[in-house]
Amino acid sequence: MKKRYLLLFCLPVLLGLTACYYDHEETLYGASSAQPCTDTVGTVSYAQKVVPILQSSCYGCHAGSSPSGSQQMGTYAADKAMAQNGKLMGTINHAAGFSPMPKGAAKLSSCKIATIKKWIDAGMPNN
Repeated sequence: MKKRYLLLFCLPVLLGLTACYYDHEETLYGASSAQPCTDTVGTVSYAQKVVPILQSSCYGCHAGSSPSGSQQMGTYAADKAMAQNGKLMGTINHAAGFSPMPKGAAKLSSCKIATIKKWIDAGMPNN
């Protein structure tokens, strides 16, 4: 008789736990890699495309009066200097010899990296 009560108790609990499994690809892995990267179509605007990426991923640590690692960002001149010396692309690509950024977070999406690269390849215009 006790086995029957135990079974009646455990079965709904197990069914409830398996019903809560959550495997939406976007939630687990971010935006789908199959989605086209529209941010690299045409001219990449520093103000409209690059700054929002840098604000969300870099400026929190690398702006202000005492930037982390003495790597100042947050202005066009500072961002351009980081891009010109290769540190920006090296760190966001997690390349050998560079400290992978953002620190303690996942690598930026390939779309965000491509957006920054296109801006750099275009000569880093202040647009």
